[in-house]
Amino acid sequence: MSQPVGTGRLPVPEGKSGCPINLTVELLGDRWSLVVLRDVMFGGYRHFRELLTNSVEGIASNILASRLSKLVNSGLLSRHDDPTHRQKIDYRLTEAAIELVPVMAQLGAWGSRWLPTSPELSIRAQLLADGGPEMWQRFMDELRAIHLEGQPQRADGVLAELTLAYERAAAAADRHRCSSSSQ
Repeated sequence: MSQPVGTGRLPVPEGKSGCPINLTVELLGDRWSLVVLRDVMFGGYRHFRELLTNSVEGIASNILASRLSKLVNSGLLSRHDDPTHRQKIDYRLTEAAIELVPVMAQLGAWGSRWLPTSPELSIRAQLLADGGPEMWQRFMDELRAIHLEGQPQRADGVLAELTLAYERAAAAADRHRCSSSSQ
């Protein structure tokens, strides 16, 4: 049985128990759901093809289609026709997904501390951890402006800062790989 949308709850099945951790894991606990949300949130990808071709983990097209459908049906993404192309769909974060920013920041910080991550893929997590709740709030406000109000991405916003840091770290990693392979 789904919960009604009007009560401020996501339209998801009740789950195996009423435990909030269990329900969250049932919704987001598969491998790809959080990765797709990460790519929309931090990568700025909003179209199927962008999400497919820019997936660092190499998500398969059928899995991506399934996860996008699941995330739309559960109220974490909304689907909009793209005015630039009649067959293109624009996926946008909902308020519920935007409020996952602190969770994503904590997951990234934990993973960076305890797991063998790469510098270029953990730089955003490090910046979010260092920026703390104040930065998370600014990022959520920015995501609301982009995804809920349709405003363009700010050139001086948190997303731009995170993207620039990632691009610099990726370029440094590429230079390091090139110099290591030439020796």
